[in-house]
Amino acid sequence: MTEETNALAISLFSEILTADQLLRNRLGRVLPKGMEISHFSVLNHLVFVGGERSPAQLAATFHVTRGAMTNTLSKLEWAGYIHIRPDWDDARRKMVAISPAGRQARDQAIQSIAPLINRMVQQLGTDRVRTILPVLRDLRIKLEGA
Repeated sequence: MTEETNALAISLFSEILTADQLLRNRLGRVLPKGMEISHFSVLNHLVFVGGERSPAQLAATFHVTRGAMTNTLSKLEWAGYIHIRPDWDDARRKMVAISPAGRQARDQAIQSIAPLINRMVQQLGTDRVRTILPVLRDLRIKLEGA
């Protein structure tokens, strides 16, 4: 790798990591009280897929350990945002579904974060956002395969 490529790679990842940290901080401040980004992410995913998922499937989707996902799911279940039931086909597994309260909490979170995200898109410009999305998507796909 050349010096120039190395410097470019370091700058790219430095910007991504800093943007991630700043975005998480801002989102954490506007989410409904008691909701963490991980909670919102799981609820949003369950709404998006429109069905049940096992804890192992969720852990794989979010690239976290099963223990970390179990912790997040325990908090969501305690809050009444999800239902966890035994898998009728395999008693060793469990299945997770979003509850009506979880759907409402997710919708409230969307309403809370929408102004922040919309403001960022407006400040950057929709054309620039459309241009960068494929690059970020390709980067994510390459990182998932690494």
